[in-house]
Amino acid sequence: MAETITELQNLWSAINKKLQETVEDVRFYDVFLSESYIHSFEGNQMTIAVNSNLAATILTSKYLPIFQETVKSIVGTNVKIKFDVAENLKTQSPAQEKPVYLKNSVVNPNLTFDNFVTGPSNLEAKQASMFIASNPGAGFNPLFIYSNPGLGKTHLLQGIVNFIREKMPGKKALYCEAGDFLQEVIDSATGAKQLDAFKKFVTSHDVFLVDDIQLLANKEKTLILFFDIFNRLLMMGKQVVITSDKAPSELKGFEERLKSRFASGLTVVINQPEVPTCVAILRSKIENSPLDINSFDPRVLDFVGEKFSKNVREIDSALNRIMWYVTNYRPTKYIDMQTAMEALQNLINVKDEKQKLSEQRIINVVADYYGLTPSQITGPSREGKVAMARHVAMYLIRLLLDVPFTKIGFMFGGKDHSTVMSGVNKVEKSLKTNTLMQTAVSEIKSQLKS
Repeated sequence: MAETITELQNLWSAINKKLQETVEDVRFYDVFLSESYIHSFEGNQMTIAVNSNLAATILTSKYLPIFQETVKSIVGTNVKIKFDVAENLKTQSPAQEKPVYLKNSVVNPNLTFDNFVTGPSNLEAKQASMFIASNPGAGFNPLFIYSNPGLGKTHLLQGIVNFIREKMPGKKALYCEAGDFLQEVIDSATGAKQLDAFKKFVTSHDVFLVDDIQLLANKEKTLILFFDIFNRLLMMGKQVVITSDKAPSELKGFEERLKSRFASGLTVVINQPEVPTCVAILRSKIENSPLDINSFDPRVLDFVGEKFSKNVREIDSALNRIMWYVTNYRPTKYIDMQTAMEALQNLINVKDEKQKLSEQRIINVVADYYGLTPSQITGPSREGKVAMARHVAMYLIRLLLDVPFTKIGFMFGGKDHSTVMSGVNKVEKSLKTNTLMQTAVSEIKSQLKS
């Protein structure tokens, strides 16, 4: 059961989130649950502190069954719930007074596998994370995920924790940032007893997840303790998951024995996201923002996805800039390319971008010429008009940029290089006799030069 402030807070957040699906009465939260928290959770008894005797009476008489069902759905067992006034509980021995470790490493309940946008660059890492979450300690131990900053490592780690908390109530997962682990060791280093208590706390969990392990480089005493905890967990059959900005063999400031242990399980990399993945990430973020996805010109999504594809933080920065611009500077119901260019002019050289020829620009111009969206052209549709526009785009990318057929196929939904060759050949053959095709290609080329 939950034992620390962090665990109780996370459980309380999960309970409140679940309650919102059942109870729509605003007074329920603003009046009766204001300043409430889980005071203790021992065995199958949970005590919830509330702000008044009236709140305790109302919650007990009217909402107790809802609370019991909600808590059961989260922890997996029946729980006896008692509501009591916080003032009455101060003289008791609440769980809040127990030693609290890693209190700053909080898990965001919104970071789940469901909202992790997947593409070829991160598919393997997500699959490995989902397998570990479903089978902690059963294999691939440790799981080591590395990538440049901002590509989703933290999302996957916290996704593992949230999955375990929702689907596997009998398991305990502990997430921490390496910097917080270091600070905990420093704070606990006043004596062997404190460090032993910290080690016991960590090894009491079934899954231990450490973010940005590179921050412990050259911290010799901390690494000795970490190595001890790491080995204990593996010997006990418990799962360890680690992230870093480098592969295990490339870590500096770590002993070879530790790097070797890091690499002894499964190591996966998250690469820089592809443009379609970036567009999907951007679309997901818009759908979870105050903006309406239908208020965006599809070409804006493609443009931002292409130009801010280094990491997810760049995409966040671009979207935040657009949101600020259309909210505070130039209110508009429809965000077209001109508006996006104006909003992002401080982040990119817009003039150069307008002139620069790229695969995505060719796709955008071809789509506009045929009255389609870029996603229709790169998607799976076989409708005649769409297929023809797709072949023209493939042809122009090959002709003007000399891009390999394999890469072109990847841009168009992972099509085989032979499929791309066939499409290009169809356009080349049609250009010899078809005046409509000749006109279309000529006019598209002119637009690309403007």
